[in-house]
Amino acid sequence: MVIFRLAYQSLKNRWITALLTVLAISVSVMLLLSVEKIRSGARAGFAGTVSGTDLIVGARSGSMQLLLYSVFRIGNPSNNLTWRSYKDIANRKEVSWIVPLSLGDSHRSFRVLGTTKDYFTHYKYRSGLSLSIARGKIFTDLFDVVIGADVAEKLGYQIGQEIIIAHGIGSIGGKHDKLPFKISGILAKSGTPVDKTLHVSLEAIEAIHVDWAQGYKIPGQNTPADRLRKLRLKPKAITSALVGLQSRMQIFGFQRYVNEYRYEPLSAIMPGVALQEMWTIIGTAENALLVISAMVVVTAILGMMTMILSTLNERRREISILRSIGAGPRTIILLLVSEAVILTGLGILLGVISTYIMLLSVRQIVDSRYGLLIDVTAPTSSEMMVLLTILIGGFLAGLLPAWRSYRLSVADGMLVRT
Repeated sequence: MVIFRLAYQSLKNRWITALLTVLAISVSVMLLLSVEKIRSGARAGFAGTVSGTDLIVGARSGSMQLLLYSVFRIGNPSNNLTWRSYKDIANRKEVSWIVPLSLGDSHRSFRVLGTTKDYFTHYKYRSGLSLSIARGKIFTDLFDVVIGADVAEKLGYQIGQEIIIAHGIGSIGGKHDKLPFKISGILAKSGTPVDKTLHVSLEAIEAIHVDWAQGYKIPGQNTPADRLRKLRLKPKAITSALVGLQSRMQIFGFQRYVNEYRYEPLSAIMPGVALQEMWTIIGTAENALLVISAMVVVTAILGMMTMILSTLNERRREISILRSIGAGPRTIILLLVSEAVILTGLGILLGVISTYIMLLSVRQIVDSRYGLLIDVTAPTSSEMMVLLTILIGGFLAGLLPAWRSYRLSVADGMLVRT
């Protein structure tokens, strides 16, 4: 305790440099913990992009490709799932619910998804959260469209506004300009690809393609909207389907049934497994952020060591006096090391407090704007290990100045330099 009291008094005499050192360490700790919390939130949000869905069924392809176009609206399927096979799978006794997905069209770079109203009931994210309507209602008319939060924000759309859907991705394939859609609802922010999607009914997808054949508009044929509303529109094929089973114990058996489906080549993937596989590929960025944060911490500790070393010349007389009154090498070494530990400990404490104040302040904003849920909980065991490692690093950083001060002689300290 005497050593720590002496170290405290010594730092108090150099409070400006000590304060700046503590601030540097606290900022580095704050950066490291913030990156870790945001990284954990991003990982949890990524893993929770689709929740409660046991299997995703589509045409035979790799699990990544099926996941990308079914959940993230990236890319296109190599083939479609026929409506006959979809109904066959839907009628299996193991199936509790099934939601068809039909992709292909777009609107100003945003994907258009054809589905049913069950999509808004059964699509879950973040371990069970349901999609909710911020304004308006789910589509009731054939040409109603429900848009995601990002679509509404970036394009400035409002309820009741009419929009034109393009055939295919972009405007190369033409537009369905004779059949405008009216925005009936805007979904609340979810932080999932749903925010960047326009949702219409499966019947609407069929309706806008009545006058098309093999990807091209039939010249001179324009079926009016009123007539299309009276037709019995049934899809011939869909892109994929989300499937929920009666029991999770049936997943592997049902997956094998789909993968061995005899009428056409199909694939069934477990979204959770596919998401983890994808994260191992795209998770390199989080490791880069952690490395950068660790380098900032190391820089702060090196700065503290430099500060202590730079003051040794000014403290030669102080150290020599301590040695002259009986302080041994151990006392001098403990004094310098204690200063480093105090500075590091105060920096860690201030950094942890600042991190939680900052996270609590921005948590609601980040969740509402970016759909990223930051879990503000007590430091985990791994985070505590990181903080302990920083404290040990501060202790080790204090050894070099301590060794340097030990080598200062009493006589050298007493000399008056002119």
